[in-house]
Amino acid sequence: MITLTDNAHKHLIKVLENQQYHYLKFGLQGGGCAGFEYYWEPVSQMEPAKNDHVITLAPDYYLVIDTASQMHLLGCTVDYVSDMFNSQIKVINPLAKTSCGCGTSISL
Repeated sequence: MITLTDNAHKHLIKVLENQQYHYLKFGLQGGGCAGFEYYWEPVSQMEPAKNDHVITLAPDYYLVIDTASQMHLLGCTVDYVSDMFNSQIKVINPLAKTSCGCGTSISL
């Protein structure tokens, strides 16, 4: 469904460990300057919905893609990039027609 780079995989585990969460919900919601924006929601405990896509990051750490977002995230690559000035999660979405300058908002 989606591809996590090694950098993104390690970063997501570190975030969950540091914040003492076990689940990270990822998806799209209406909003942002281009129409849809990515959301990341850490959750301590949850019961993923039947059709949610669950990726095991490490024992007891999971990335959960909600059912409604799956068709819009198909084929995405999630990367974690860092340079001298900042670091960020970058989502490369082949289904996006346009995106905003900050990279957190897309149109489909």
